[in-house]
Amino acid sequence: MHSSAVFLIEFGAIILGLGLLGRIAGRLKLSPIPLYLLAGLAFGTGGLLPLGASEEFVAIGAEIGVILLLLMLGLEYTATDLVTNLKTQYPAGLVDACLNALPGAAMALLLGWGPVAAVVLAGVTWISSSGVIAKVLGDLGRLGNRETPIVLSILVLEDLSMAVYLPILTALLAGTGLAAGSITLAVALGVAGLVLFAALRYGRVISRFVSSDDPEKLLLVVLGLTLLVAGIAQQLQVSAAVGAFLVGIALSGEVAEGAHNLLSPLRDLFAAVFFVFFGLHTDPASIPPVLLPALALALVTAATKIATGYWAARRAGISRKGRWRAGGTLVARGEFSIVIAGLAVTAGIEPALGPLATAYVLILVVLGPLTARYTEPVATRLTGRFTRERGGAPLGMVVVPPQEEMLDPVEDGTAGRA
Repeated sequence: MHSSAVFLIEFGAIILGLGLLGRIAGRLKLSPIPLYLLAGLAFGTGGLLPLGASEEFVAIGAEIGVILLLLMLGLEYTATDLVTNLKTQYPAGLVDACLNALPGAAMALLLGWGPVAAVVLAGVTWISSSGVIAKVLGDLGRLGNRETPIVLSILVLEDLSMAVYLPILTALLAGTGLAAGSITLAVALGVAGLVLFAALRYGRVISRFVSSDDPEKLLLVVLGLTLLVAGIAQQLQVSAAVGAFLVGIALSGEVAEGAHNLLSPLRDLFAAVFFVFFGLHTDPASIPPVLLPALALALVTAATKIATGYWAARRAGISRKGRWRAGGTLVARGEFSIVIAGLAVTAGIEPALGPLATAYVLILVVLGPLTARYTEPVATRLTGRFTRERGGAPLGMVVVPPQEEMLDPVEDGTAGRA
C-alpha cells in the first residue's frame, strides 16, 4: 500500500478513535486525558499495534498542541494581570520549588544515582504540566474562577524558571565549563525578558497589527505569529510554551476574543494528539520494574503540590474551597518532565532514570485530572466530618461562617480579561 494511503488510514483512525474516547469520557463526566494516554500506550512502542507512517506527523502535531494550549491560556489574561500576579505570587514560586524539587532530588540520591541525576529528577518532580492543566481547566469550566490566576501564576513561574534551569542542566549533562554555561544562561534570560517587555509595552500595537474583520486572515496571522515566536524562543533555549503564552497575553480586546473562538477547535484537536503522542513513546514493559518507587514519589509530590496550591491561594485570600481546587489542579506532570528526563537519557546519566520518570509522569498525568476534580469535594467532606467529631456545632444549628468562608459572589464566575 502506498505510504500516503497508510498515513491517511493511520491518522484518520487516530482522530476517529479520539472522538469516540472523548464521547465516552463525556458520558462518564471525566476528562478525556487519561483515555487519550491509554490509547497512546496501546498503539506505541511495545503496544498492541505500533504506528509507523503517521508517527512523525503525530510528533509535530503534539508540539503544536502544547503551543496552542498555552496560547489559549494566555488569551484569558492581560499583560498587566500577569505582572501583578507574578509580583504577588513569587513567594509561592519559591515554596513550589522547595516542596516539589526536593523529593525528586532525595529519591535520586537514595537510589545512588549521583548529584547530576538528582538535579534531573528534581526538575521532573518540580514542574507541573502546563498543557495538561490548561486542558483540565477548560474541561472543568474553571478558566474564570478566582483561584485560576493563582494556578496560572505558579505555572508561569515554573515555565519561566525553565529559562534558567534548562541551560544549567544542559551544561551539567554536557560537562561544559562555567563560561559557556553562563553565556547560554544569559542569552536565555535576555530572550525571555525581551519577549515579556514587548508584550507589556507594545501589546496594543501588536493587537492592532493582528486585528482583522476577516476570520480567515485573523486565524492565519495569530497562528503564524504564535508558531514563529514559539519556534524562535525554543531555538534560543527558551520554552516554546512560554513564547506562546506571552503571545496570548500580548493580544487583547476583540482580537483576543476572536482568536479564542477561531482557535478553540484547533486547540482541542492538537491537544488530544499531544496526549496520544506521550503514550506512544512509553513502552509498557519498562514500567513494572520502577513502578513502586515511581508510585511513592508520585504520592509524595501530589501531596506537596496540593499543599503548594492551598498555601498560595490562602495567601491570596481565596476561600477554602478555592484553595483545595488550586492545589488539586497543580498535581499533573507532563511535557516538561519528559523533556528533562529525555535530556538525561540522551546523555547516558542513569539507565533507570528514563523508565522511572515515564512511570512517574504517567501516574500523575492520569491522577492529575482526578485530583483537580475531586480534591475540593473530598477535602470539604473530610474537614466537615472532622469538625463534627471534634464536637463542632450540632446538626441543625445555624452557624455564621467566618469571613474567609463566606461565599464569594464571583468565585465561580468569569474573571476574564478586561
